[in-house]
Amino acid sequence: MMTSEFTSELIKELRREAYTVKRDGVTIKLAKSYGFCWGVERAVAIAYETRQQYPTETLWLTNEVIHNPVVNRRLADMGVKFVPQEGLQKDLTVVNDGDVVILPAFGATLEEMQYLTSRGVQIVDTTCPWVSKVWNTLDKHQRVKCTSVIHGKWKHEETIATASFAEKYLIILNLEEAKYVCNYILNGGDREEFLQKFKNAISDGFDPDVDLGAVGIANQTTMLKGETEEIGKLFEKTMMQRYGVAEIGKRFVAFNTICDATQERQDAMYELVREPQDIMLVIGGFNSSNTSHLQEIAEHAGLTSYWVNAPDCIGPGNSIRYRTSDGTEHTLDNFLPAGEVTIAVTSGASTPDKVVEDCLENVFMIHKLRCASA
Repeated sequence: MMTSEFTSELIKELRREAYTVKRDGVTIKLAKSYGFCWGVERAVAIAYETRQQYPTETLWLTNEVIHNPVVNRRLADMGVKFVPQEGLQKDLTVVNDGDVVILPAFGATLEEMQYLTSRGVQIVDTTCPWVSKVWNTLDKHQRVKCTSVIHGKWKHEETIATASFAEKYLIILNLEEAKYVCNYILNGGDREEFLQKFKNAISDGFDPDVDLGAVGIANQTTMLKGETEEIGKLFEKTMMQRYGVAEIGKRFVAFNTICDATQERQDAMYELVREPQDIMLVIGGFNSSNTSHLQEIAEHAGLTSYWVNAPDCIGPGNSIRYRTSDGTEHTLDNFLPAGEVTIAVTSGASTPDKVVEDCLENVFMIHKLRCASA
């Protein structure tokens, strides 16, 4: 089923032809690492198989299984229901005895798993092993009595799940927030301002004057690799300055929790942005963190880059509906020039090859019509 629905002859051709194909004046350059990662493919396969093995039971997903609208619509068509959610609060009371609950690739919170276990329902866990690796890291933080500093987005499902495994945690979005925290560690500051700044990103009862004495670094697996590494080095340097090198083993711990697939796609993107091109096309769900960072890399390189989440973002006519890395949505007319054009393409870890192909087929059609009318 996955082979028939998600694979692409065009992508196979691109791989055969050294990731470059030219068709009717449009040259496509594909990133050397792109699209479905093994953790995502595994999660979708398990979810599909669950429907096969439980054909008559009511199936629930506690969240989107992955951040891709095409895949989630397909699961809905198969009769899989999504647990109602208002804001960040899920209503698990809709799950009845005898139902089957699928946990998504991002995982579920400890509280959610405990509740579902207490209900005695059948749980099917598709959590990516790389996410589980981060949870194990947080367990190590607790054992050495460190506060977990998580590089991530506090509203993202994976980070919410990860934070639930920490006794004390602080979630930081970027290097700027990390510098703020490190300055507080070194020089102190306004405690109330700190608590207000991170009000949605700290554990209950968090006290920056007490809980930053020893820290461990972890991350949402889809964040920018380089930024996570830079944040880790900054905290290590800060703790050495504050407490001395003799204390560093007690005050700072870090383990590599950067997902291999995320790293490979980002490395391939850094290579792709150096290629001659007219347009960059980044394809992936609008709520996909790893895709947003691919778009961010293109923007930082100063490229004309469009982040689309589905084929219907391209057209009708020569128009494109896209987002920038900050989540702002735009619509642009006449985005595709006439004449020869080179388009660099990558896709997020939750994006099937078939979605990429369908997006490119729309581009080919628009270009063909544009050239015909020029």
